[in-house]
Amino acid sequence: MSSEGLHAPRDRLSKETLAMHQAIASLIEELEAVDWYRQRADDCDDAVLKEILLHNMREEMEHAAMVLEWIRRNSADFAHELKDNLFKDGPITGQHGHD
Repeated sequence: MSSEGLHAPRDRLSKETLAMHQAIASLIEELEAVDWYRQRADDCDDAVLKEILLHNMREEMEHAAMVLEWIRRNSADFAHELKDNLFKDGPITGQHGHD
């Protein structure tokens, strides 16, 4: 893994921090790919190609979900926030009195 994106010297970071960095960078890349495929599909005039692009977009969503699940399993803080904020009805903001 490249040290690109690290904000502290690599040798001062724990294995856990480096693994989380890899996961977060991968999640960002997967979400960017979702965005790119959706834009390309919107811009595409060929119906068959459009369906392929949307299929690829959904696969990137699956990849993002798998990485997010790894993050949840490996970070108690993320797990707590995901449990508190996902799959809930009602307003998205202002429910927990944070910040």
